[in-house]
Amino acid sequence: MPRALITGITGQDGAYLAEFLLSKGYEVWGLARRSSSGGLHLDRLEWLGVLDRVNIVEGDIADLSSLMRIVTESQPDEVYNLAAQSFVATSWQQPHLTADVTGVGVLNVLEALRILKSKARFYQASSSEMFGLIQHDKQSELTPFYPRSPYAVAKLYGHWITVNYRESFGMHASSGILFNHESPLRGEEFVTRKVTAGVAKIKLGMETKLRLGNIHAKRDWGHARDYVRAMWMMLQQDSAGDYVIATGRTWTVEHMVHVAFKHAGLNVEDHLVIDPALFRPAEVDVLLGDPQKATDKLGWQPTISLEDMICEMVDADVARLNRRFPV
Repeated sequence: MPRALITGITGQDGAYLAEFLLSKGYEVWGLARRSSSGGLHLDRLEWLGVLDRVNIVEGDIADLSSLMRIVTESQPDEVYNLAAQSFVATSWQQPHLTADVTGVGVLNVLEALRILKSKARFYQASSSEMFGLIQHDKQSELTPFYPRSPYAVAKLYGHWITVNYRESFGMHASSGILFNHESPLRGEEFVTRKVTAGVAKIKLGMETKLRLGNIHAKRDWGHARDYVRAMWMMLQQDSAGDYVIATGRTWTVEHMVHVAFKHAGLNVEDHLVIDPALFRPAEVDVLLGDPQKATDKLGWQPTISLEDMICEMVDADVARLNRRFPV
């Protein structure tokens, strides 16, 4: 039975990845950081029904000693580093924290593996936000990076330190440059979930308005279930590498909003409010990925459409609010 260690297992991707690896027969270990106000935040794993099948260990990606202890205890064959301060807007308010966790945290995991002489294959969750001010219409593994937020800059450090450790120490270390991927388990601070949760509240008579910023921004949106499958596929390759994971299609926030309201049987014009205070200091206007390498070398393709994903998220939020489930 192969063993996998997932940092950030309590997040959207971590929970779906745990579910996927369990279906493949893995023994799954997950690093979780305790919060003084909210415990270990295991709600997503509970939502997917896999909480009792994973080994949760407490630690912090910013603490090298705890990482070394957990690697020694779990003896993983594969390590998936998904832990991060992953909200772009928050990175403007907490840039040092974002740098320490999202950037240097990657170095800590790699150092723990190197010092312990672990043979585990390593996956780093890079981000399409690294492309930022885009240099080409479609972004591939060869597109120059131009990060436009402290989050993106921190992710870029994590990406390049992964490349550096791969080339310097011969580690099987791969990075997935993932474009936006969503699901019912997405946090409400992200625009897709903000929209679907807002629409659900309006549908249930709990709210009357949905307030958004720049609805003309374009994103390449996929489903987290599809994207965690790509992570696993990268670590099954004979040699490590970097891969753009995307749908190759782009949609505006406005289109996504219309899909959500239509699915709920509501009129957008009656409820949507544009709030200038919600615009970012530096916006990334368009992100569109080119997943050709992943298609050719991994055999990966997305299977879930934007429309199906948004409808699933609206339905989940309606059910969640009716049941008062805290995810």
